[in-house]
Amino acid sequence: MKNIINLIVTDKEKNQRIDQFITNKKVQLSRTRIKNLILKKKLRVNEKIIESPSKKVNQGDKIYLEIPKPKEVSLKPYKYKLDIFYEDKDVIVINKKAGISMHPGPGNYDNTLVNALIYYDYKNLSNIGDELRPGIVHRIDKDTSGLVLIAKNNYSHEILSKQFNQHSINRVYQAMIWGKLRPQNGKIETYITRSSKNRQLMEVSSSKGKLAITNYKTLEVFENNKTPTLSFVECKLETGRTHQIRVHMSYKGNNILGDQKYKKKYKTLKNIDPILEKKLSDLSRQFLHAKTIGFFHPRTNKKLEFSSNLPVDLEKVLKKLRNICK
Repeated sequence: MKNIINLIVTDKEKNQRIDQFITNKKVQLSRTRIKNLILKKKLRVNEKIIESPSKKVNQGDKIYLEIPKPKEVSLKPYKYKLDIFYEDKDVIVINKKAGISMHPGPGNYDNTLVNALIYYDYKNLSNIGDELRPGIVHRIDKDTSGLVLIAKNNYSHEILSKQFNQHSINRVYQAMIWGKLRPQNGKIETYITRSSKNRQLMEVSSSKGKLAITNYKTLEVFENNKTPTLSFVECKLETGRTHQIRVHMSYKGNNILGDQKYKKKYKTLKNIDPILEKKLSDLSRQFLHAKTIGFFHPRTNKKLEFSSNLPVDLEKVLKKLRNICK
């Protein structure tokens, strides 16, 4: 059954963007969701179909927005042990292991976190977005570990999506990078767009793409004659763009340890500790962990925040560096 939203613009509300106008009416839809519905020709203004989310509204405009019935999801369940940090009737917080993709895509439609969620509880996942991404409100990369937030129903999905769009979600990551950041603490604010040379990569742009803001601080620096110079850093996101931290660290010239997509060539050291060298060479993914996620519960509006420890593979590298440089 379709849902219909009917609105009339008042004099005080005129000249707003139409996607912003609808969002401001507190219709429990995120601005991104509204924008997508408009682009799919689900909006009529004064009986005329409007496809531009940026169209300005006028006093007396009659707004008619159709919200189609969610598509049925048809995905295979995947028997996989989920590390659940928190769960109630609206949300799940999962500590994702590195190596598992968030959702089905080319080359892997069966062994993803979404498939595991379907095996765990297929009846309680939101389904208002892409049919291949039930429950998925945000993503972290396949080879990034850490906390992700899952919506168990459409109401929660809309409320949480709004929080992500309004940048009120607290997301803190830990990473090991090559070299030392200059300055050691600061903010990176750029645009990020898809690379013109490799469509699988993202890159910093001075004028196009989406605004990306990363606040960072250096926690520890490791440097002596038995180790390459490495820094253990914390990154707090104001925005959530594809590969944001990886791209911003690369932009600063301090690529993330183990990052195969954004790696740069570094000189090997003759006197490097052999155990450390093996731990670095054995690292099969980027040293990046989504440590903390904080949000307002979609139903109670209570502030919830969860933090996870570094997984064993990353903790071993960190401990070895601390032992060498103490």
